[in-house]
Amino acid sequence: MRFVLKNNLSTNFITLFLFIFFTGPVYSACMDFYNQDLKTLQGKKFNLCEYQDKPILFVNTASKCGFTSQFEGLEKLYKEHSNEMLVVGFPSNDFNQEFKTDKEIQDFCKLTYAVDFPMMSKSSVVGPNVNPVYKNLKQMTGEAPMWNFYKYIVMPNAESAFVFPSTVGP
Repeated sequence: MRFVLKNNLSTNFITLFLFIFFTGPVYSACMDFYNQDLKTLQGKKFNLCEYQDKPILFVNTASKCGFTSQFEGLEKLYKEHSNEMLVVGFPSNDFNQEFKTDKEIQDFCKLTYAVDFPMMSKSSVVGPNVNPVYKNLKQMTGEAPMWNFYKYIVMPNAESAFVFPSTVGP
């Protein structure tokens, strides 16, 4: 299912959306969508399978983008709703606005925006080297990120996914 929203939505829409559509059975085995080898900016393994029964907000980030201030809203969403959902960032330099190393990205996010939500190691979210999560997101929605801070909400057990452009805040 594909759903694209326009610019004039309130910043609380994503939160409301998650709670309206938060339904579905819980599965014990890890589904293919979540069964990916991921590493955080700190180099630690990250297991999406642990979160497959919750909505997950995936966002491709960049430290030098005009939308970078959205880190504040993403962090607020994460802190207020971490029991009900997951926010996870995927830093990318696909649009030439990200630092070179994971350490630089980590330092910027932590020192500038006090980001505590999981941030994965820098990777591609578009093109021939797209990471497996974003490859799956494109398959599910028919849409790849067109810029930094594109947001995808994957409902529990990957039953559906929805796309929000950069202009829609968290």
